[in-house]
Amino acid sequence: MSRILVVDDHPIFRMGMTELINQEEDLSVCAVAEDMVSARKAYRSETPDMAVIDLSLAGDNGLDLVKEFAAERKNFPMLVLSMHEESVWAERAIRAGAKGYVMKKEASESIISAIKTVLRGKIHVSESMMAHLLDKFHVNPACHGAQTVDILTDRELEVFRLIGTGLSTREIAERMRLGIKTIGTYRERIKQKLNIKSAAELSRQAVLWTEKECFTPASGEVL
Repeated sequence: MSRILVVDDHPIFRMGMTELINQEEDLSVCAVAEDMVSARKAYRSETPDMAVIDLSLAGDNGLDLVKEFAAERKNFPMLVLSMHEESVWAERAIRAGAKGYVMKKEASESIISAIKTVLRGKIHVSESMMAHLLDKFHVNPACHGAQTVDILTDRELEVFRLIGTGLSTREIAERMRLGIKTIGTYRERIKQKLNIKSAAELSRQAVLWTEKECFTPASGEVL
């Protein structure tokens, strides 16, 4: 029986995931958590065999939690489950230490399949994402070109996404629990990296990107 920690800030989704996982004879949810603080506590007290982690955790970035767990326990199986587009976030999740990435809109059987794949120590992403990762591994020239959000750090991308949702610098600082000056620095770095000249253009580009990320159709079937 593999014991699983579920980390998600939506109570109804946590409940649904718990019920889905507990239906499997070889899987059991040993603990649930809604934020990074409660996730750390559950991780240390329950010593789960695997964690399923949402990307967005009530003001925190789930990738930070993935990095923490990966640093504490080598090869700890982690699956990132998120509403955010796989083409943008899956590679970052794998780099952070996760073994897989699944969109929340996938069918329940696909999520269970992903959990079992990750427990076996294998990488789980969609077919199209796997093709993209292989292209980058082989340094396929088609994967390079104009500057995109790929060149932003995880923190910079989170700031860019929050700008796109219409939040002010102060609101982003509060959401990310960082100083206003720090967010201002991130804004300037984003502008420089994406060759954006003004704050207005930054906001416009962020909104366009965020809308595209939220409404892009699912890409490919889960392996």
